[in-house]
Amino acid sequence: MMLAKQLRWTLLFALALIWGSSFILIKKGLVGLSPYQLGALRIIFTSLFLLLIGFKSLTEIKHFQWKYIVITALFGTFIPAFLFAVAETKVSSSICSILNSLTPLNALLIGIVGFGLAFKRSQFIGVVIGLFGTAVLIFNGKQENSNENYTYALLVIIASICYALNVNLIKKYLSDVKPLCITTGNFTVMLIPALIVLFSTNFFEIVYLPATRHSMLFIIILGIVGTGVANILFFKLIQISSPVFASSVTYLIPIVAFFWGLLDNEMLTPFQFFGAFIILVGVYLANRK
Repeated sequence: MMLAKQLRWTLLFALALIWGSSFILIKKGLVGLSPYQLGALRIIFTSLFLLLIGFKSLTEIKHFQWKYIVITALFGTFIPAFLFAVAETKVSSSICSILNSLTPLNALLIGIVGFGLAFKRSQFIGVVIGLFGTAVLIFNGKQENSNENYTYALLVIIASICYALNVNLIKKYLSDVKPLCITTGNFTVMLIPALIVLFSTNFFEIVYLPATRHSMLFIIILGIVGTGVANILFFKLIQISSPVFASSVTYLIPIVAFFWGLLDNEMLTPFQFFGAFIILVGVYLANRK
């Protein structure tokens, strides 16, 4: 029991470090790539890596489970990969990481509405507080940062809803499937759609440019470590804990992302810090047993 508890926290901190670094990798990748090229390449690189190490595991997925593999692939990776890439063309990586912290709140709401999850009044209060913090963060950002378009912040919120739906689906329908099987299955079904997206852009006209190749290095790291390895760890965490605990990795992600943002000359206003703090308080209350 003690080892299982230690493993939960170890996985939580490892994921925070990996995913907290993902936002700056997306930002760097956008220097030489369009959002759709970035999202597609992220999925393609991850798919090739996972097929290399986990192809044999696909045989362990039962026939009736494939529909859930497809659904979790769509909401857990495919849609968010493009939403985050588009959002970071207009909103800083630090802000995107903070708004991603809404995932546990959305996981709780979706769990209550769609999956019959029991909840306490303090958890509902946490959701309300978190939403208030989001409003502070976005509206102050619109006033203070005229060079950023905070309408695009809504894309991050939609992505967090997708993640929240994903963790509930995995917990209910795929909890008995090995994490490597889920992850490899997810990216196997996404490979062809991602290739179609990539071929629909001008990628093969710019692939030889130095800026494009440099950006691709960041996306290779993002795809293999930030997506492939991280998803395996995340699905394992969901299975040995709960959807809300697993989603609470987003407590720590903004801290890692904020320090990367500082190194890249990003800065939050005092009110945005206040909004971020309110969101994390809300997440804490929503995650209490």
